[in-house]
Amino acid sequence: MASPYMQDSVWLQQGKFEDAEAFYQRVQAGTQNAGASQPRQAGASGQKTSSIKNEIAQARQHIQNVLKSGSAAGASAPSGGGDATARIDSLEKENKELRTAVNEMKALVQKLEGRVKVLEGGSGSAPAAAQTQAPAKAAAAPADDDDTDDEVDLFGSSDEEDKEEKERIKQERLKAYHEKKAKKPAVIAKSSVIMDVKPYDDETDMKEVETLLRSIEMDGLVWGAAKLVPMAYGIQKLQIGIVIEDAKVSVDDLTEKILEDYEDQVQSVDIAAFNKL
Repeated sequence: MASPYMQDSVWLQQGKFEDAEAFYQRVQAGTQNAGASQPRQAGASGQKTSSIKNEIAQARQHIQNVLKSGSAAGASAPSGGGDATARIDSLEKENKELRTAVNEMKALVQKLEGRVKVLEGGSGSAPAAAQTQAPAKAAAAPADDDDTDDEVDLFGSSDEEDKEEKERIKQERLKAYHEKKAKKPAVIAKSSVIMDVKPYDDETDMKEVETLLRSIEMDGLVWGAAKLVPMAYGIQKLQIGIVIEDAKVSVDDLTEKILEDYEDQVQSVDIAAFNKL
Protein backbone atom coordinates (compact mmCIF):
# COMPACT_ATOMS: atom_id res chain seq x y z
CA MET A 1 0.00 0.00 0.00
CA ALA A 2 1.39 3.40 -1.08
CA SER A 3 2.27 5.86 1.59
CA PRO A 4 0.28 9.04 1.97
CA TYR A 5 3.46 10.97 1.33
CA MET A 6 3.82 9.58 -2.21
CA GLN A 7 0.19 10.40 -3.00
CA ASP A 8 0.68 13.98 -1.88
CA SER A 9 3.90 14.24 -3.93
CA VAL A 10 2.21 13.02 -7.14
CA TRP A 11 -0.72 15.37 -6.70
CA LEU A 12 1.56 18.33 -6.11
CA GLN A 13 3.56 17.54 -9.35
CA GLN A 14 0.46 17.04 -11.56
CA GLY A 15 1.24 20.16 -13.60
CA LYS A 16 4.71 18.88 -14.49
CA PHE A 17 3.28 15.56 -15.61
CA GLU A 18 0.74 17.29 -17.84
CA ASP A 19 3.44 19.55 -19.30
CA ALA A 20 5.58 16.51 -20.06
CA GLU A 21 2.69 14.73 -21.77
CA ALA A 22 1.87 17.80 -23.92
CA PHE A 23 5.55 18.10 -24.88
CA TYR A 24 5.61 14.44 -25.86
CA GLN A 25 2.52 14.86 -28.03
CA ARG A 26 4.05 17.86 -29.83
CA VAL A 27 7.22 15.92 -30.50
CA GLN A 28 5.19 13.06 -31.95
CA ALA A 29 3.19 15.49 -34.10
CA GLY A 30 6.42 17.07 -35.40
CA THR A 31 5.65 20.52 -34.05
CA GLN A 32 8.27 20.43 -31.30
CA ASN A 33 11.97 19.74 -31.42
CA ALA A 34 12.88 16.90 -29.09
CA GLY A 35 16.16 18.58 -28.13
CA ALA A 36 14.47 21.81 -27.04
CA SER A 37 13.88 22.42 -23.39
CA GLN A 38 10.41 21.75 -22.12
CA PRO A 39 8.55 25.00 -21.51
CA ARG A 40 6.83 25.49 -18.28
CA GLN A 41 3.16 26.39 -18.26
CA ALA A 42 1.06 27.66 -15.53
CA GLY A 43 -1.34 24.77 -15.78
CA ALA A 44 -3.04 22.12 -17.94
CA SER A 45 -5.45 24.57 -19.50
CA GLY A 46 -2.61 26.85 -20.67
CA GLN A 47 -0.76 23.90 -22.18
CA LYS A 48 -3.83 22.76 -24.14
CA THR A 49 -4.45 26.30 -25.40
CA SER A 50 -0.86 26.55 -26.66
CA SER A 51 -1.16 23.15 -28.42
CA ILE A 52 -4.36 24.23 -30.23
CA LYS A 53 -2.75 27.51 -31.31
CA ASN A 54 0.23 25.62 -32.69
CA GLU A 55 -2.03 23.28 -34.62
CA ILE A 56 -3.98 26.22 -36.04
CA ALA A 57 -0.74 27.94 -37.04
CA GLN A 58 0.47 24.78 -38.72
CA ALA A 59 -2.86 24.43 -40.61
CA ARG A 60 -2.62 28.03 -41.82
CA GLN A 61 0.96 27.50 -42.94
CA HIS A 62 -0.04 24.37 -44.80
CA ILE A 63 -2.88 26.23 -46.54
CA GLN A 64 -0.55 29.03 -47.55
CA ASN A 65 1.95 26.53 -48.92
CA VAL A 66 -0.78 24.85 -50.99
CA LEU A 67 -1.99 28.23 -52.32
CA LYS A 68 1.56 29.23 -53.25
CA SER A 69 2.20 25.97 -55.08
CA GLY A 70 -1.13 26.32 -56.94
CA SER A 71 -0.37 29.91 -57.97
CA ALA A 72 3.08 28.85 -59.17
CA ALA A 73 1.58 26.09 -61.28
CA GLY A 74 -1.00 28.51 -62.66
CA ALA A 75 1.72 31.00 -63.56
CA SER A 76 3.66 28.39 -65.54
CA ALA A 77 0.51 27.05 -67.30
CA PRO A 78 -0.10 29.87 -69.80
CA SER A 79 3.06 29.15 -71.78
CA GLY A 80 2.11 25.48 -72.30
CA GLY A 81 -1.53 26.37 -72.84
CA GLY A 82 -0.56 29.00 -75.37
CA ASP A 83 1.53 26.46 -77.30
CA ALA A 84 -1.34 23.97 -77.32
CA THR A 85 -3.76 26.63 -78.57
CA ALA A 86 -1.37 27.62 -81.35
CA ARG A 87 -0.97 24.00 -82.37
CA ILE A 88 -4.74 23.49 -82.40
CA ASP A 89 -5.19 26.59 -84.56
CA SER A 90 -2.48 25.35 -86.93
CA LEU A 91 -4.07 21.90 -87.18
CA GLU A 92 -7.50 23.41 -87.89
CA LYS A 93 -6.02 25.57 -90.63
CA GLU A 94 -4.26 22.59 -92.21
CA ASN A 95 -7.48 20.58 -91.99
CA LYS A 96 -9.39 23.29 -93.83
CA GLU A 97 -6.72 23.47 -96.53
CA LEU A 98 -6.77 19.69 -96.97
CA ARG A 99 -10.56 19.67 -97.26
CA THR A 100 -10.40 22.38 -99.89
CA ALA A 101 -7.77 20.44 -101.86
CA VAL A 102 -9.79 17.22 -101.61
CA ASN A 103 -12.95 18.95 -102.84
CA GLU A 104 -11.05 20.40 -105.80
CA MET A 105 -9.64 16.99 -106.66
CA LYS A 106 -13.12 15.42 -106.48
CA ALA A 107 -14.51 18.07 -108.80
CA LEU A 108 -11.64 17.51 -111.26
CA VAL A 109 -12.11 13.73 -111.21
CA GLN A 110 -15.85 14.06 -111.81
CA LYS A 111 -15.19 16.42 -114.69
CA LEU A 112 -12.70 14.00 -116.27
CA GLU A 113 -15.10 11.07 -115.83
CA GLY A 114 -17.84 13.01 -117.57
CA ARG A 115 -15.53 13.86 -120.45
CA VAL A 116 -14.40 10.22 -120.83
CA LYS A 117 -17.99 8.98 -120.89
CA VAL A 118 -18.89 11.56 -123.52
CA LEU A 119 -15.95 10.48 -125.68
CA GLU A 120 -16.81 6.79 -125.31
CA GLY A 121 -20.44 7.41 -126.18
CA GLY A 122 -21.72 6.42 -122.77
CA SER A 123 -25.09 7.09 -121.18
CA GLY A 124 -26.35 10.60 -120.75
CA SER A 125 -26.24 10.57 -116.95
CA ALA A 126 -22.55 11.48 -116.67
CA PRO A 127 -22.72 14.26 -119.29
CA ALA A 128 -25.77 15.65 -117.52
CA ALA A 129 -23.84 15.72 -114.26
CA ALA A 130 -20.93 17.42 -116.01
CA GLN A 131 -23.31 19.99 -117.51
CA THR A 132 -24.81 20.60 -114.05
CA GLN A 133 -21.38 21.18 -112.53
CA ALA A 134 -20.22 23.44 -115.37
CA PRO A 135 -22.88 26.19 -114.81
CA ALA A 136 -22.24 26.08 -111.05
CA LYS A 137 -18.54 26.56 -111.62
CA ALA A 138 -19.17 29.35 -114.12
CA ALA A 139 -21.45 31.11 -111.63
CA ALA A 140 -18.83 30.77 -108.88
CA ALA A 141 -16.11 32.30 -111.07
CA PRO A 142 -17.69 34.68 -113.64
CA ALA A 143 -14.41 36.54 -114.08
CA ASP A 144 -12.76 33.58 -115.87
CA ASP A 145 -14.75 33.91 -119.10
CA ASP A 146 -11.65 33.70 -121.27
CA ASP A 147 -10.44 30.53 -119.60
CA THR A 148 -13.88 28.93 -119.97
CA ASP A 149 -13.96 29.72 -123.69
CA ASP A 150 -10.49 28.24 -124.11
CA GLU A 151 -11.55 25.06 -122.34
CA VAL A 152 -14.64 24.71 -124.52
CA ASP A 153 -12.52 25.16 -127.65
CA LEU A 154 -10.03 22.63 -126.40
CA PHE A 155 -12.77 20.10 -125.72
CA GLY A 156 -14.27 20.66 -129.15
CA SER A 157 -10.89 20.24 -130.84
CA SER A 158 -10.31 17.04 -128.91
CA ASP A 159 -13.69 15.65 -129.98
CA GLU A 160 -12.98 16.46 -133.63
CA GLU A 161 -9.54 14.88 -133.44
CA ASP A 162 -10.99 11.74 -131.88
CA LYS A 163 -13.61 11.49 -134.64
CA GLU A 164 -10.99 11.94 -137.34
CA GLU A 165 -8.76 9.33 -135.73
CA LYS A 166 -11.63 6.83 -135.51
CA GLU A 167 -12.58 7.44 -139.12
CA ARG A 168 -8.97 7.00 -140.25
CA ILE A 169 -8.64 3.71 -138.35
CA LYS A 170 -11.95 2.50 -139.81
CA GLN A 171 -10.84 3.27 -143.37
CA GLU A 172 -7.51 1.53 -142.83
CA ARG A 173 -9.24 -1.59 -141.55
CA LEU A 174 -11.67 -1.65 -144.47
CA LYS A 175 -8.81 -1.26 -146.93
CA ALA A 176 -6.86 -4.09 -145.31
CA TYR A 177 -9.97 -6.31 -145.37
CA HIS A 178 -10.62 -5.72 -149.08
CA GLU A 179 -6.97 -6.33 -149.93
CA LYS A 180 -6.97 -9.58 -148.00
CA LYS A 181 -10.21 -10.66 -149.65
CA ALA A 182 -8.85 -9.83 -153.10
CA LYS A 183 -5.72 -11.89 -152.51
CA LYS A 184 -7.69 -14.87 -151.26
CA PRO A 185 -8.45 -17.30 -154.11
CA ALA A 186 -12.12 -17.70 -154.93
CA VAL A 187 -13.71 -21.04 -154.11
CA ILE A 188 -14.56 -22.93 -157.33
CA ALA A 189 -17.78 -24.89 -157.12
CA LYS A 190 -17.43 -28.38 -158.58
CA SER A 191 -19.67 -31.41 -158.98
CA SER A 192 -19.08 -35.12 -159.39
CA VAL A 193 -21.43 -36.82 -161.90
CA ILE A 194 -21.89 -40.49 -162.90
CA MET A 195 -23.60 -41.02 -166.27
CA ASP A 196 -25.18 -44.17 -167.69
CA VAL A 197 -24.71 -44.31 -171.50
CA LYS A 198 -26.96 -46.95 -173.12
CA PRO A 199 -26.67 -48.37 -176.69
CA TYR A 200 -29.42 -49.53 -179.06
CA ASP A 201 -28.44 -53.20 -179.08
CA ASP A 202 -25.80 -55.68 -178.10
CA GLU A 203 -23.87 -55.18 -181.34
CA THR A 204 -22.65 -51.67 -180.34
CA ASP A 205 -18.98 -51.57 -179.36
CA MET A 206 -19.04 -49.84 -175.97
CA LYS A 207 -15.26 -49.50 -175.85
CA GLU A 208 -15.46 -47.38 -178.97
CA VAL A 209 -18.27 -45.36 -177.38
CA GLU A 210 -16.04 -44.71 -174.37
CA THR A 211 -13.25 -43.50 -176.65
CA LEU A 212 -15.66 -41.18 -178.45
CA LEU A 213 -16.92 -39.70 -175.17
CA ARG A 214 -13.41 -39.04 -173.88
CA SER A 215 -12.67 -37.18 -177.09
CA ILE A 216 -15.10 -34.45 -176.00
CA GLU A 217 -13.11 -31.57 -174.50
CA MET A 218 -14.68 -28.67 -172.59
CA ASP A 219 -13.22 -26.05 -170.21
CA GLY A 220 -13.98 -27.29 -166.69
CA LEU A 221 -14.64 -30.94 -167.74
CA VAL A 222 -12.55 -33.87 -166.51
CA TRP A 223 -13.36 -37.46 -167.47
CA GLY A 224 -13.08 -40.13 -164.81
CA ALA A 225 -13.19 -43.89 -164.49
CA ALA A 226 -15.58 -46.01 -166.58
CA LYS A 227 -16.92 -49.54 -166.54
CA LEU A 228 -19.40 -51.76 -168.41
CA VAL A 229 -22.49 -52.81 -166.53
CA PRO A 230 -24.65 -55.71 -167.91
CA MET A 231 -28.33 -54.93 -168.50
CA ALA A 232 -30.43 -57.59 -170.30
CA TYR A 233 -30.29 -59.75 -173.44
CA GLY A 234 -26.53 -59.36 -173.59
CA ILE A 235 -26.72 -55.57 -173.74
CA GLN A 236 -24.20 -53.61 -171.66
CA LYS A 237 -24.26 -49.96 -170.67
CA LEU A 238 -21.28 -47.70 -170.15
CA GLN A 239 -21.10 -46.13 -166.69
CA ILE A 240 -18.61 -43.26 -166.70
CA GLY A 241 -17.76 -40.55 -164.17
CA ILE A 242 -16.93 -36.91 -164.76
CA VAL A 243 -15.96 -33.90 -162.65
CA ILE A 244 -17.21 -30.51 -163.81
CA GLU A 245 -16.92 -26.90 -162.73
CA ASP A 246 -20.46 -25.69 -162.15
CA ALA A 247 -19.77 -22.21 -163.51
CA LYS A 248 -18.33 -23.54 -166.81
CA VAL A 249 -20.01 -26.86 -167.64
CA SER A 250 -23.71 -27.76 -167.68
CA VAL A 251 -24.69 -31.42 -167.43
CA ASP A 252 -27.66 -30.83 -169.71
CA ASP A 253 -25.45 -29.28 -172.40
CA LEU A 254 -22.99 -32.19 -172.18
CA THR A 255 -25.78 -34.78 -172.45
CA GLU A 256 -27.31 -32.99 -175.45
CA LYS A 257 -23.90 -32.85 -177.18
CA ILE A 258 -23.34 -36.62 -176.69
CA LEU A 259 -26.74 -37.47 -178.14
CA GLU A 260 -26.28 -35.15 -181.14
CA ASP A 261 -22.70 -36.16 -181.98
CA TYR A 262 -23.12 -39.89 -181.45
CA GLU A 263 -26.75 -40.55 -182.17
CA ASP A 264 -25.96 -43.72 -184.10
CA GLN A 265 -24.16 -45.36 -181.17
CA VAL A 266 -25.94 -43.86 -178.13
CA GLN A 267 -29.63 -44.34 -177.45
CA SER A 268 -29.84 -42.42 -174.14
CA VAL A 269 -27.78 -40.76 -171.39
CA ASP A 270 -29.03 -40.89 -167.79
CA ILE A 271 -27.62 -39.31 -164.62
CA ALA A 272 -26.95 -42.09 -162.11
CA ALA A 273 -25.42 -39.82 -159.39
CA PHE A 274 -24.81 -36.10 -158.88
CA ASN A 275 -22.76 -34.81 -155.92
CA LYS A 276 -21.43 -31.37 -155.06
CA LEU A 277 -17.75 -31.23 -154.15
